[in-house]
Amino acid sequence: MSSPHHPTQNHLLAALPTAGFERLSEHLELVPMALGDALYEPNGQLRHAYFPTTSIVSLHYVMASGASVETAGVGNEGVVGVALFMGGETTPSSAVVQTAGHGYRLDRHLLIQEFARSGQLQRVLLVYTQALMTQMAQTAACIRHHSVEQQLCRWLLLTLDRLPSNELTMTQELVASMLGVRREGITEAAGKLQRASLISYRRGHIAVLDRTGLELQSCECYAVVKKELRRLMSRVG
Repeated sequence: MSSPHHPTQNHLLAALPTAGFERLSEHLELVPMALGDALYEPNGQLRHAYFPTTSIVSLHYVMASGASVETAGVGNEGVVGVALFMGGETTPSSAVVQTAGHGYRLDRHLLIQEFARSGQLQRVLLVYTQALMTQMAQTAACIRHHSVEQQLCRWLLLTLDRLPSNELTMTQELVASMLGVRREGITEAAGKLQRASLISYRRGHIAVLDRTGLELQSCECYAVVKKELRRLMSRVG
């Protein structure tokens, strides 16, 4: 029976030409990624790059007080560890698995070596980094200018884009931590969306019942991030 896992489930790896993919494929290690796993800590040495396939990783900025907020999410569209090929080996942020699943990891030395070839992998990674920067900038603007309800809609939509179903396992406490708001704010926002029949929430499970309605309820931030990712990745596909 064939394996249900393959590196090309990650869109960046799938965008590589055959020769480039084959050079990497023997070094890619399939790893399970459990909810809450820390892939790297603030200012810690990054030893691997991670290419999620069925998992989602949350990039957090952690304050001196211990408070944190998600700056971006990374799923099968991207890579965790951009600092490795952007010239740094540490970062003040952290990367924590938000949705359990699998991914492929690559030793940092091999990634840097392949990046230095100035081939398609370099182009793919740089284009993705621009998309990631857009997501981070839009997240900052969203937190500053939009309501908790709009932020929740944006976050749910971006998360669902990386999943094969319309349901995710997520407590309100965890969502509140992602958005950097109080749990009561998430409870109120989720309640409004549930009363509008856009989502259903029970025992840590959130299901989107009306995606179109959720998009209409969201701010423009979701569409901006999605459109920019699609535009950029179409140039390397």
